[in-house]
Amino acid sequence: MSDAPEHLVKSYDTELKRLRAMMADMGGMVENQVSLATQAIIHRDNDAAMKVVEEDPRVDALEREVEQNVVRMLALRQPMAADLRFIVASLKMTGDLERIGDYATNVAKRSIVLSQFPMPIPFAGLAHMCQLVQAQLKNIIDAVGTDDTDKAIEVWRSDATVDAVYNGIFRELITYMMEDPRNITPCTHLLFIAKNLERIGDHTTNIAETVYYAVRGEVLPDVRPKGDTSAYAVVRPKE
Repeated sequence: MSDAPEHLVKSYDTELKRLRAMMADMGGMVENQVSLATQAIIHRDNDAAMKVVEEDPRVDALEREVEQNVVRMLALRQPMAADLRFIVASLKMTGDLERIGDYATNVAKRSIVLSQFPMPIPFAGLAHMCQLVQAQLKNIIDAVGTDDTDKAIEVWRSDATVDAVYNGIFRELITYMMEDPRNITPCTHLLFIAKNLERIGDHTTNIAETVYYAVRGEVLPDVRPKGDTSAYAVVRPKE
């Protein structure tokens, strides 16, 4: 009888480690999707784009597996305190990771369409945005694996920079569309790509907030930085 509690504790620890491992796997898969999507845009690489699309069902399947494990652990283990926060948080974080994978897939699909058009604008702004989003994602995946709340706060604060770059790209693309109707189709796809990248940044920030809560048991004390002003943008034609 004395061996039973020890066995249960070891079994529970194994389940927690397995849950962390699945989240790490999902984070790596999504990080690879975003990297390939960036390559697809910047280098007009349709092979990379197709790899992103092909990877998406695996990400979705892993999210479902995490969900099943979480439900089972909640029902059978009745976790408390930090364990409960981590297990519930894993549901939210994998949900955000799945959405990031979806946005990366959308970017990849649009990059295939864009490869059929001459590019109406230089890619410097978009490339910079891709780099920022990739750095955000890498840092938050590291933070999830190490319970690093300082790194989570750093990612959380960096979202305003991504939004600022997105606002500049948005205005630039609208201007190009106004100057030449032939730019409308490629610039429309680029607008959607930029918005998808901005949304990847938002979901990365969501994960940062969840990491902070899971580790410390409290929400971030400051107002969330948000700098996407594209909904209020006014671009006037040149006279």
